[in-house]
Amino acid sequence: MQWHEAINRVHPYVYRISTPTGTGTGFLVAHSDAGDIFGVATAAHVVSHAHEWEQPIRLEHFASGETITLRPDKRAIIMDWARDTAAILFEPGTVSLPRQPPDLFEEGMIIKTGVEVGWLGFPAVSSKNLCFFSGRISAALESDSAYLVDGVAINGVSGGPTLWLGHDSVKYIGFVSAYMANRASGEALPGLAVVRDVTQFHDIVKRMRTLDEARAEQAATEAASEVQARQDAAPQ
Repeated sequence: MQWHEAINRVHPYVYRISTPTGTGTGFLVAHSDAGDIFGVATAAHVVSHAHEWEQPIRLEHFASGETITLRPDKRAIIMDWARDTAAILFEPGTVSLPRQPPDLFEEGMIIKTGVEVGWLGFPAVSSKNLCFFSGRISAALESDSAYLVDGVAINGVSGGPTLWLGHDSVKYIGFVSAYMANRASGEALPGLAVVRDVTQFHDIVKRMRTLDEARAEQAATEAASEVQARQDAAPQ
């Protein structure tokens, strides 16, 4: 498969994410078995401010141009702060969404160093255009569920799907999380992109049947995070 073929397959799954403080990218990662709850994956830092301050989050479906504005009572967001991952869960209503979930990279599988991957996103320099980037795996950070990639990650591309090409398939290995510029000489020089893998997303929506269940999961996750934060801050 060529990259242009893969991009065409991925278009129906990609979203531009807008909040009152910025923009990012996300992609449809899964839906419940009944098809009444959908989940969009993105980087936690893309939606963290809007989530904390209970602000609206707008999802613009790239392929159709349809938009949906999710207010706090119409969504749940499951965060994994340590891995900078977030799953936005919502009821699709009348919005046209793919009924076939994307092909996520298998759990426990690691992409080898030197393999080429590509990613899509809406860079701030041209935020209305879905742009393609590519690079090669520089290293796998297994303990962090991440990869270092020899490529760029511009503002606005955070949360964009990162892809691996098979012979006749395209698989989602994760999403863009950050860009680590080389500042060893005192100035910003080319560095490495950080790609988080899809560990968090493998069954996160399928195990939830209603939005109320998703919101309960959100509350439980946040409570656990608060407990961990207090433990980390306690004197040793």
